[in-house]
Amino acid sequence: MNLTNFHSHCSYCDGKAPAEEFVKAAIAAGFVSYGVSSHAPLPFDTQWTLKKEQVPAYLEEIGTLKAKYKNQIELYVGMEIDYLNDTENPANDYFQHLPLDYRIGSVHLVYAPDETIIDTDTNSENFQHLLTTYFNDDLKLLVTSYFNASMRMVEKSGFDFVGHCDKISYNASLCEEGFLESDWYKKKLMEYLTLIAEKKVMVEINTKAFIRKGVFFPNKQNLSVLKDLNIPVLVNSDAHFPELVNAGRPQALKLLKEAGFRTVRQFMGGKWMDVEITL
Repeated sequence: MNLTNFHSHCSYCDGKAPAEEFVKAAIAAGFVSYGVSSHAPLPFDTQWTLKKEQVPAYLEEIGTLKAKYKNQIELYVGMEIDYLNDTENPANDYFQHLPLDYRIGSVHLVYAPDETIIDTDTNSENFQHLLTTYFNDDLKLLVTSYFNASMRMVEKSGFDFVGHCDKISYNASLCEEGFLESDWYKKKLMEYLTLIAEKKVMVEINTKAFIRKGVFFPNKQNLSVLKDLNIPVLVNSDAHFPELVNAGRPQALKLLKEAGFRTVRQFMGGKWMDVEITL
């Protein structure tokens, strides 16, 4: 029953194969429920998001796949929607009126002091370049900007669960030794997670980086914090390649159980439910 995934990308955004290839991979792996969640359009051109004019075709294609594979898997259509500012975010009218089964709220982009928009979800070398160029090597300012945007996203609402809630921590930890243990970082992260708990929002355990980097988002050391705050969790692979639809899931479930979790959230029968962790 734990074979589900609700964070995946396909060739409509930065995924590396058509949506049907991901669905076939999920069926072959024995999944009971699967969601495609392309990066939502942004108000400027990118190479990694849906374009607004593609949205009808995206929704139609997933609808066709739902019907085609209905006897083999529960298939759902979502979007990963960026919080950019108080206008461009998951809660705005455009995204709320799309016929989506669920919505992911994520932060990839932040404003630099000069109002340049930078992408924090990049390789470590470029992250250091952006930190130097736009934040004058002030790591605390950059990370605080990321979490402030994330908290504002949670306050605005309009989504089902938070995507990779502390993803910036990996690149940041490569810039400063002991970063993850610094008092200011732990205090800011706790402020963020406490807000999530207060708003009763779900958090995904994102396993995308586990195979290559051995890390989860949120960081595995914070799983017990999620449990203490009674934050419901789900496990997603954030797959960009069909062969990775299940990457890191068993390891994440094991760590969740060790942290005291007995259930994870899954979207089945058109609703979110708690399902016992079985290993």
